[in-house]
Amino acid sequence: MSTPDLIPSLYRAEYSKMIAVLCRNFGLDQLGLAEDIVADTFLQASEQWPVQGIPEQPAAWLYTVAKNRTLDYLRRQKTRRDKVEPNWKADQGQSQDIAWDASVIQDSQLRMIFAICHPSLPPESQIVLALRILGGFGIEEIAAAFLSNKAAINKRLYRAKSSLREQNIELDLPDEREISQRLESVLTTIYLLFNEGYYSASPNQSLRQDFCLEAMRLAICLTEDARTQMPKVYALLSLMCFHASRFEARKVGEEWVLYWDQDRNLWNRGLIRKGEQYLNLSSTGEKLSKYHLEAAIAYWHTQEEDPEKWENILQLYNYLLQVEYSPVAALNRTYALALANSPKEALTEAKKLALDKLPLYHCLLAELYLMTEAVPLAQEHLKKALLLTASTAEQQLIKKKLQQLV
Repeated sequence: MSTPDLIPSLYRAEYSKMIAVLCRNFGLDQLGLAEDIVADTFLQASEQWPVQGIPEQPAAWLYTVAKNRTLDYLRRQKTRRDKVEPNWKADQGQSQDIAWDASVIQDSQLRMIFAICHPSLPPESQIVLALRILGGFGIEEIAAAFLSNKAAINKRLYRAKSSLREQNIELDLPDEREISQRLESVLTTIYLLFNEGYYSASPNQSLRQDFCLEAMRLAICLTEDARTQMPKVYALLSLMCFHASRFEARKVGEEWVLYWDQDRNLWNRGLIRKGEQYLNLSSTGEKLSKYHLEAAIAYWHTQEEDPEKWENILQLYNYLLQVEYSPVAALNRTYALALANSPKEALTEAKKLALDKLPLYHCLLAELYLMTEAVPLAQEHLKKALLLTASTAEQQLIKKKLQQLV
């Protein structure tokens, strides 16, 4: 692999690991310093490797340079060090040896996940920190995802980091009594991060696979540590695998494809099998979470047509809405209701939801009206959906549907 290709790949793979280990050694209040050091390390690699060649072990080279840069910086900034040092823990910042072995990296990342997903931080702060610190996404990428600009995202990041300092959040794992409770906040952040990718608000990208894959990577980190190998973690990972299995079918070329129009041959059977494995692992324990129910619903969506398929999905949605109600889940339930019972019954239930500002609501109503052969009403709702959506891919999809109905 050439340097121009290798460095971005290493950046995505190693950025969060390097940040986590540096903050573990020098304190979470030194997050800004850690970011600067890692950025400088990759800059040095981009300048040096094209001339001197790629090192035999590129990741190890990055870790060594980051370690030396951090220690050199702290020695040079003696005044700053004198100010910060009293706040360091006895085992932080005192040693000249920074360990980069796999167990330290894994533990450091797990600590960083729990720190960034601290329940005292607002959800929007958790998401933006997760994208930047855990995922290594650039400011421009984050701004595009949130339909914002670099200045606004930088301000949001500054406020989020200030909250970390002001609330004195440390890079520690909660004890065994608290870990399950704290894990709920972590899973919520991962879930929201996946949804940011799966239902991207960007006009030009209806699907951000990189965001989804990062959420899956974080969930896998949780399954690799005995302290967080819990049923609801496996359930969430299962859910994401099932959704990710339809990436290629959901967006073909530049066109976004709704579930009922997808080519089943494009579904990733390997990811479906992975989802099934994680769903089986989630079946231990006594508590049924919303992730279990959503994963079960997603599982049935990946199965070929079966006489019981839509009835099973309908019953799972009924249970999910009792556990945790959401308008979108209630909307999705109406499609299952149409196929399990009748389109007319589904239309009656869908109209009660009155989600008139949601493009998907009008797309679903259009589909239900087509099932009852009410073409003019289907056209009317597709036109409403077209006016409401900002996504270029969605607009193309709706226009195509309208042309088919002429």
